[in-house]
Amino acid sequence: MLIQVVHLTKVYQMGAIRVEALKGVTFQIDEGEFVAIIGPSGSGKSTLMHILGCLDQPTSGQYFLEGQDVSAVSENQLAEIRNKKIGFVFQQFNLLPKATILQNVCVPLIYAGIRGRRRQLERATRALQQVGLGDRLHHRPNEISGGQKQRVAIARALINNPSLILADEPTGNLDTKTGREILGIFRQLNQEGHTIIMVTHDQEIAAQAKRVIQIRDGLIQRDEVIA
Repeated sequence: MLIQVVHLTKVYQMGAIRVEALKGVTFQIDEGEFVAIIGPSGSGKSTLMHILGCLDQPTSGQYFLEGQDVSAVSENQLAEIRNKKIGFVFQQFNLLPKATILQNVCVPLIYAGIRGRRRQLERATRALQQVGLGDRLHHRPNEISGGQKQRVAIARALINNPSLILADEPTGNLDTKTGREILGIFRQLNQEGHTIIMVTHDQEIAAQAKRVIQIRDGLIQRDEVIA
């Protein structure tokens, strides 16, 4: 078991208003699964993603990642877990505009304390080749398409060989054809053994995963494996 979430709650206090974003969520995800978390705006899916990505902590309940209870660790420990165990792919790509795509992919290695410039560049090159960008190493983000930018983001997510790839609306800024290509990369990575959690509001996108967890009003409505 890679992930175990037990009675997870998250409450935001906004002045006099108390907002329950998560209301006691429980599930588990095994290593090698491809899971889509789906829900409309305000459902709690973004809050859940932030907790699963160690970007936030729950109000109560427990979150175990590879057996470690990360629901109550320090900020420094959360940062270390993010750097070493989780690869992020965001809707907005989040690339450094003045750096080459090779340099962009190297960034997580630097934060993870991987030293040696040659070693960093070799690993980044392999990751970019894996997503079909071996011939674009020295281009900058403004010199490549949106789909290629997302491929760079996927390569960056892979670079530290994370336990989990967490993708937040990864096709949201792409046209339909390019979005299908990106989903194809995720399916291939999953076939190679990577665990992927994809957060989306789109039923058609969610159907590309092998399991769908639907959340609404802070509660899980549906959790089913897709045949």
